[in-house]
Amino acid sequence: MNMTDKHKRYINVLKNKYFITFVIFLIWMLIFDQNNFIDRYKYKKEIGQLTEDKAYYLHQIEEDSRRLHELKTNNENLEKFAREQYLMKRKNEDVFIVVDEGD
Repeated sequence: MNMTDKHKRYINVLKNKYFITFVIFLIWMLIFDQNNFIDRYKYKKEIGQLTEDKAYYLHQIEEDSRRLHELKTNNENLEKFAREQYLMKRKNEDVFIVVDEGD
């Protein structure tokens, strides 16, 4: 088989109406379609990020619910929380705030 026979075969394949239809369809699906492959990849990536965010927020909700339950059931924890978060104090106490400035 010489080079001209190979070239003729490739040209025949390229002239095939099914091959041309497939190539047009593939280009259409890759670029022009409303649900093209590029957008589908972006959406899949975004869904992955949103799933991670959902897991994070569910964990935060669980942690905050646990802390809220602790605060409602234990007055010592409530007092500790008020002192640390809102700098509350009793009438006869002084509050000193120590700030760590790092290195």
